[in-house]
Amino acid sequence: MALVVDRNALSAAAPEARALLTHGTRFGSTGRLRRGLLVIVGTLCIGLGAVGVVVPILPTTPFLLLAAACFLRSSERLNGWLLGNRVFGEYLRRYRDGEGLPLATKITVIALLWLTLGSSILIMFSAWWLRALLLAVGVGVTIHITRIKTDRRDGLTGERSPL
Repeated sequence: MALVVDRNALSAAAPEARALLTHGTRFGSTGRLRRGLLVIVGTLCIGLGAVGVVVPILPTTPFLLLAAACFLRSSERLNGWLLGNRVFGEYLRRYRDGEGLPLATKITVIALLWLTLGSSILIMFSAWWLRALLLAVGVGVTIHITRIKTDRRDGLTGERSPL
């Protein structure tokens, strides 16, 4: 028996309820071929997301979210591995649950983004349109990261910071 979920109700649900509902639809009626294709796409997305960590023009978050969605619908083992991964797991869980990013993470990401983009603009590319494109990507990513909710909990105690 497949679980039917109203997508409008799902988007309005609390994060805990949304996570439970989403996990409940994991294997529905997907066939072996579909599961296999989802595993392949999810694996490729993890690879692209990993490359995106070091290549500033390639986004990491959309690929990781797509991989998580693919694994959620195809492989309980791979979904558990991704969400439990020491590099990407906590990041994906926080993003999925709407908790936001810690301020230190935001600062680090934006600093590394502009360090790599700045060096690429100054050293690697001489064409003005490539420099403009990298600058536009940097501005877009910076805006996106600053608009993500900032998680102000202390990393050790889990309590909210007064700031």
